[in-house]
Amino acid sequence: MSRQKKTLATCSAAHVLHDGLSDVTYVLLPLLAQTFGLSLAQVGMIRSAHRVAMASFQIPAGLIAERFGERNLFALGTLIAGLAFLALGYVSGFWMILVALFFAGVGSAVQHPLASTIISHAYPGDGRRGALGTYNFFGDVGKFAFGGIVSLLMVAGISWQAPVIGFGLLGIVTAVAIFLAVSNTRAAKPTATSTAPATKTTGWGIRNPQGFTALCLIEILDSSTRTGFLTFIAFVLIGKGLPEGWAVLSVPLVLVGGMAGKLACGFLAERFGIVRMIIITEVATGCGILATLAVPAAPSFLLLPLIGVVLNGTSSVLYATVGDFVEPDRLPRAFGFFYTLGSICGIAAPLGYGLVGDLYGVETSIAIIGIAIFLTVPLALLLKPAAASRLRSA
Repeated sequence: MSRQKKTLATCSAAHVLHDGLSDVTYVLLPLLAQTFGLSLAQVGMIRSAHRVAMASFQIPAGLIAERFGERNLFALGTLIAGLAFLALGYVSGFWMILVALFFAGVGSAVQHPLASTIISHAYPGDGRRGALGTYNFFGDVGKFAFGGIVSLLMVAGISWQAPVIGFGLLGIVTAVAIFLAVSNTRAAKPTATSTAPATKTTGWGIRNPQGFTALCLIEILDSSTRTGFLTFIAFVLIGKGLPEGWAVLSVPLVLVGGMAGKLACGFLAERFGIVRMIIITEVATGCGILATLAVPAAPSFLLLPLIGVVLNGTSSVLYATVGDFVEPDRLPRAFGFFYTLGSICGIAAPLGYGLVGDLYGVETSIAIIGIAIFLTVPLALLLKPAAASRLRSA
C-alpha cells in the first residue's frame, strides 16, 4: 500500500472511531441515567460538557500541532479519548461521568482539524477532494456502527459497560496505529542547499482572504441548514399526519443519503469544479427542503434520502477547499477554525430556529432554513475568481 493510501486509510479508521465515540453518547445517556438515577438536567450537563470540549479545543489543537506535529497530537488526542471511554466503563456516579466525557471531547477535538490537515498534505494536488470525501464518509460509518453495536448488545442482554470498555481499548490501539502508520506529511521545508530563500509564514497564512472568507460564510450557512433541518424535520412530518414511529426515522434516512453524498461529492468536485458543485448541491438542498413543505407526508418522507445526499455532500467539497487558500504549514489552525465554525452553528442554529418555530410554527422555521441556503449561491460566485486566481498561481 502506498504512503498516501496508508495515510488515508488510517485517518479514515480514526474518523470511524472518533465520530462513533461522539455519537454513541446519544445511545448511552438514557442507559447512564437509568443506571445512576440521573436527572434530565444532569443528562443535559453531561452532553453539553462533551460538545463544549470538542468545540473549544479544535482551534488550540491546530495551534499546538504546528509546534509538536499533527501526527503526534492526533495520536495523543486519540489516546486521551480511548482512556476516557475506558474510564467511563468503570464510573460510579454523575461527576465521574461528566469528567470522563469531558476528556473524551477534548481527545476527539483534535481529530477533524488534524486528520484533514494530514490528508491535505498527503494529497497536495489532484485527488485531495476525493480523499477528504472518503474520509468524511467514514465518519458517518462510525456514527451508525457504534450506536448499533451498543443497541444490539443490549438486546442480547450484555451490559453497556462491556462495549464502552471495548471502545476505550479500540481507541488506545488506534492511537498506536496513528503513530506508527502516519508519517510526517507536512510540506517540505527549504533545505540549506535550496536556491529559494527560506520564508517563514506569519499569522494565519491565508493566501486569499476573499476566497477563505467566502468559504467560511458558506460553511456557516451550510452547517446551520443541516443542523436546523435535522432537528425539526420530524416535527414537520408529524404535523402532516405521519405516525411518530415513522417520523423518528427521518433523521436516519437523511444520514443514509448523506453518507453517499459525502463520498460522491468529493470525487464529483474533482471532475466538475468546486464552485459548480457547491451551487448544485446547495440549490438542490434548498429545493428539497422547500419540497418537504409543499408535498404530503409520504412523499416528503421518501424525499429525505435524496435531500441527505446534497445536504451532507457539500461538506466534503468545502473541507477539501480550505487548503486552496491557506499556506500548508498553517492548515492545522485553519481547519481548527473552520470546524469550530461548524460546531458553533450546530449549537446555535437549532436554538435560533427553535425560537422561530415557537413563535411562528415549525413549518415557518423549515421554510426559512430552505430559503437561507440559497444565499450560498452568490457566495460561491464570489469564490470563483479566488479559486481561479489560486489555480493560476499553482
